Amino acid sequence: MTVTDLLSYEDALASYDPVMGLEVHVELGTKTKMFCGCSTELGAEPNSQTCPTCLGLPGSLPVVNAVGVESAIKIGLALNCEIAEWCRFARKNYFYPDMPKNFQTSQYDEPIAFNGYLDVQLEDGEVFRVEIERAHMEEDTGKSTHVGGATGRIHGATYSLLDYNRAGIPLIEIVTKPIEGAGSRAPEVARAYVAELRELIKALGVSEARMEMGQMRCDVNLSLRPLGRQAFGTRSETKNVNSLRSVERAARFEIQRHAAVLSSGGTIVQETRHFHEEDGSTTSGRIKEEAEDYRYFPEPDLVPIAPPREWVEELRAGLPELPRVRRERLKEDWGISDHEMQSVLNAGAIELIVATMDAGADAASARKWWMGELARHANEAGTELSAVPITPVQVARVAALVAKGDLNDKLARQVIEGVLAGEGEPDEVVEQRGLKVVSDDSALGAAVDQAIADNAAVADKIRGGNLAAAGALIGAVMKLTRGQADAKRVRELVLEKLGVQG
Repeated sequence: MTVTDLLSYEDALASYDPVMGLEVHVELGTKTKMFCGCSTELGAEPNSQTCPTCLGLPGSLPVVNAVGVESAIKIGLALNCEIAEWCRFARKNYFYPDMPKNFQTSQYDEPIAFNGYLDVQLEDGEVFRVEIERAHMEEDTGKSTHVGGATGRIHGATYSLLDYNRAGIPLIEIVTKPIEGAGSRAPEVARAYVAELRELIKALGVSEARMEMGQMRCDVNLSLRPLGRQAFGTRSETKNVNSLRSVERAARFEIQRHAAVLSSGGTIVQETRHFHEEDGSTTSGRIKEEAEDYRYFPEPDLVPIAPPREWVEELRAGLPELPRVRRERLKEDWGISDHEMQSVLNAGAIELIVATMDAGADAASARKWWMGELARHANEAGTELSAVPITPVQVARVAALVAKGDLNDKLARQVIEGVLAGEGEPDEVVEQRGLKVVSDDSALGAAVDQAIADNAAVADKIRGGNLAAAGALIGAVMKLTRGQADAKRVRELVLEKLGVQG
């Protein structure tokens, strides 16, 4: 089905109610793999970080990564989950060429964390609770590279290359309960949930959660049911979606696709689907298996895990300030409204502002530059704010130069422009472009005299008591000095030369 075959979003929601389930895989930042001592460092030569255990060779035995278990418990606690007193691993059997053991060591009916929730805030401030079914430990597969063909997928490829360095990397899979009641906001809820989850994971320090690098990826399960019906429809599962924007687009596309199929009398096939960034569409992958198709059975080579309650409570007590709590504190500290904090959150600017403050800027200045000039630049460049080529330290230096009086806002924008263009540090740009504010009376006096001479009528108004008219003369001086005059000192000189008390 092409984009043009879709039912409009409005028509889809007029007849059907979407139900979602989101499965998020998080790659843990451990130094070694989940069940062996092989390194997890990125960038190594293909198949150089393997051993008999992660290759599944006969006679090799796995050992659980203790940091991986600790990370799983931290995630579970942060998601308000219950932590199992006893759980174990299972073998999930299926054939993929990038799974060298021909089964995945995972958890099935006995996850380490279950029955939790995460509250997420939508763009208009509404809070939506997403209930968590489970968070369980497992290992990643290897990587297949399909060479030849037009799509980069196995169909049409000339041959495939396998790299098992990633096989065995620790993963936590976080599975929601069915998300109901979101209605037309379902795609927005999906994005907000994954965004909040990413911030939580980063705050815990268990993963960098960089979606563009595959450290966090989302499977979007979606079904539709006619309005007023309770039974769920048949679901599709869009696999490995790796950006917040794409999560929202995938959910939206599937709502429209399902609605088009159902409204024409067709039947939804339970299947996995591939997401395409270029147009936001999905295409069929494979028929989706049910749990029994994986032939789960307990992993005989690993002992069960029984986290002591004292340890769990120690981990709970040691959790960092979680993102929503931190945002509320920062909102109060910065003296801004809910709407302003939501704008900061939507722009991805919180950490940038905090880092700029850590470098010496005050909250108002840090927020002003990131949410103003730099957000505009990011928008024009079509990039994330964090990808703009300027550091918080550099922004803090620009703010310091403004506070000191060496720059005004107009000159500061030119300095930022120079830094973004790769012209060096802020002080170097100031020097090279000659942007420092002119505040010396001898240099300003001639410009003030010229402005008064050129604007005699305005000068007479000021002499007559209309002090607001001084703005016109200040503007004229700024023009004569190419915007480099100290506006405050110019005003003082204007009034002084006209014999008027300010």
